[in-house]
Amino acid sequence: MNKLNRILSGLGLSLTLLGAAHAADITGAGATFPYPIYAKWAEAYKAQTGIGMNYQSIGSGGGIKQIKAKTVDFGASDAPLKPEDLDFNGLTQFPTVIGGVVPVINVQGVAPGELKLSADTLSAIYLGKITKWNDPQIAADNKGLTLPDQAITVVHRSDGSGTTFIFVTYLSQVSTEWMRNVGASTAVQWPVGTGGKGNEGVASYVQRIKGSIGYVEYAYALQNKMNYVQLKNRDGNFVKPDADNFKAAAANAKWDANKGFYEILTNEPGKDSWPITGATFILVYKAQEDADKAREVLKFFDWAYTNGDKMASDLDYIPMPDNVVKMISDSWKKQIKDSKGNAIWK
Repeated sequence: MNKLNRILSGLGLSLTLLGAAHAADITGAGATFPYPIYAKWAEAYKAQTGIGMNYQSIGSGGGIKQIKAKTVDFGASDAPLKPEDLDFNGLTQFPTVIGGVVPVINVQGVAPGELKLSADTLSAIYLGKITKWNDPQIAADNKGLTLPDQAITVVHRSDGSGTTFIFVTYLSQVSTEWMRNVGASTAVQWPVGTGGKGNEGVASYVQRIKGSIGYVEYAYALQNKMNYVQLKNRDGNFVKPDADNFKAAAANAKWDANKGFYEILTNEPGKDSWPITGATFILVYKAQEDADKAREVLKFFDWAYTNGDKMASDLDYIPMPDNVVKMISDSWKKQIKDSKGNAIWK
């Protein structure tokens, strides 16, 4: 099932085209970052309710475009829209889970979690300034580790991507040169490297190309048994990517429904904080033309908040805390209305 889901996702296909769609099914599109957990939730929800959640894993940029075009019932993005953008487009957003973006490598003789990279080193690699794995700057943080005299192949996303947004936001925070010359967005002009579509594409390239480095959401690294690295965080500690360290970074979040839950969780303080942590978000219209369909969308995510925490934790995502879930539910009641101005969620 997981293999089928990954194949469908890589083709930009639905994760619930396992039976004929019917009137109550809901549609969404966007971020690949949360695809593994949305697949789990959709499968369990359909088994329990008979209602399918047809989600296209096409990248955050595509999800934002599709919800703005009203071709789906909800959009999904790891790059949260700012409050002014939400207001301009008549949208509201809410977070579903928190996870981590992890650099992954294909370097002979290096075990998963063995290589250590500082913020300066990672940004220099992606700027094309460090080009060999045995570069003195890499070696300085990896004493005792035999590094090959091998060219580094940089892999990045080729599509509009919230995973990219999280990754380059971090690089912009830790590298003045990156901020000045490249910046932070769902799509950037990469100084070096080759592009893969989706987390799946990046994972595939890194697995095939010796000497490569890329970045994927942590669940993809686990599912594909990829070689991840340790990163030096803001407090100066080398940390491995795992749920506890994502949670340490997420503890700094200050969720505010009045600001569209806009929150960036990269380069957060804390001795255990994973430095490339981020939430993923759902986008829906405040004024709904089809109240019944909108209600079905909210029912699905309400079910996920209530029943899906273990599934999320099993994939090393961080479920939203109960107090934040209540804030989200309250925001639905206040903001999402039918054509007559009546609250859809009660």
